[in-house]
Amino acid sequence: MKIETVNKVFFIGIGGIGMSALARYFLSKGATVSGYDLTPSSLTSKLEQEGASITFKDELAHIPQDFIQDENTLYIYTPAIPEENKLKKHLISLHKKLYKRAEILGLLSKSYECVGIAGTHGKTTISTITAHLFHQSPLACNAFLGGISKNYHSNLITSSQSKWMVVEADEFDRSFLQLHPQIALISAMDADHLDIYGHHDNLIQAFQQYAAQRKEKGKLVYKLHLASYFSEVSNTYSYDLSDIRADFHASNIRLIKHQFHFDLKHPKGLIKDLLMPMPGKINLENTVAACSTALLAGINGDDIRKALAGFLGIKRRMEKVFSTPFHYYDDYAHHPEEIKAAISSLQELYPTKEITVVFQPHLFSRTQDFAAEFAQSLSLAAKIILLDIYPAREKAISGVSSEIILQLIKTKNKQLLKKEALLSELKKQKPQVLFTLGAGDIDRLVEPIKQSFL
Repeated sequence: MKIETVNKVFFIGIGGIGMSALARYFLSKGATVSGYDLTPSSLTSKLEQEGASITFKDELAHIPQDFIQDENTLYIYTPAIPEENKLKKHLISLHKKLYKRAEILGLLSKSYECVGIAGTHGKTTISTITAHLFHQSPLACNAFLGGISKNYHSNLITSSQSKWMVVEADEFDRSFLQLHPQIALISAMDADHLDIYGHHDNLIQAFQQYAAQRKEKGKLVYKLHLASYFSEVSNTYSYDLSDIRADFHASNIRLIKHQFHFDLKHPKGLIKDLLMPMPGKINLENTVAACSTALLAGINGDDIRKALAGFLGIKRRMEKVFSTPFHYYDDYAHHPEEIKAAISSLQELYPTKEITVVFQPHLFSRTQDFAAEFAQSLSLAAKIILLDIYPAREKAISGVSSEIILQLIKTKNKQLLKKEALLSELKKQKPQVLFTLGAGDIDRLVEPIKQSFL
């Protein structure tokens, strides 16, 4: 397929963060874009404002007829869409070729020098910072991100002149195996998506395959503790927050007014006086990772310093919502390690204040697989409110609910609430620091919380 000749694109699951970036890409190229999603969201509203037509009805009649009649219409779906989806089944019955999102991303990336940012957590932050560093340098870039950059108010960055493409390489459904990066980065390989991989070893093997798929003379960057998994691989580099054994690491770290100031050690020298505006040591480590890819691509230290100082952050990644009458942050964290890092980051900022965490588990299978790990991470908080599981693509699993996490949490101040009861409970509790966490629809509570307390 010649992507550049496509002028009509239909998306099944257009409201997903990865799908919406692709939709924006085709809109930017002048294509007519239409799509389906289950429910309206802020992303679908913005896509409609940008020119996409979107239906929320799972019926063939709601696909524009000129799309059906045009043999060159491109149909893209996300694996998160269930097999019983009527639109998907209708299009297959009409012998339409359906492409996974990852397949199209893989085809697009072949025309560029690709920087693929992979990892079971950290990849959205690393890829967004990386894209910013590239785009603010003479290299520039195109970028497909898994979050909304506050600098560009989008999950898509485009440049007609750049030969570089930054891609968030998602391990779900083995999507990242469609990529062949010039620079591949792996931030973490913790167990996740076991509904897809079955066993942690299979997940690790997929990451190793991803690393092996680099272009000729391509570079691999990994977090230092992953070194043993890539001992037979050539042209590799390691990074870490501050471990001096890593090729890239931070030194002279200072926290001034909730912002990190640091120097960056790299194989060819030292870049002094860098600023990272995002809170949390985990985000400083993610910044070191992003800087490593920029340096390996040839971006100089002065450009990196200037770009970092102007980085505004990412929606739902340690995002500060308001600071009075209490401090309120929102984050996408939905894996036990991410939750642990997120809560620890807030504790660094507010060591003397109680942190109230509101967490919505994402997926029945993930809750079943990691209930004990979720409980351990959440137990770091002073107060915990659990919401019901957000099912996303899954059907309920018998005996699996948020209750199994609740029973394992060591913190005494814990409870399970319906979303509808949250606002009244928060008014009773009067939290010192509030932190909403999850990858489901918990973000829809952010505005009601703002309206209730501001």
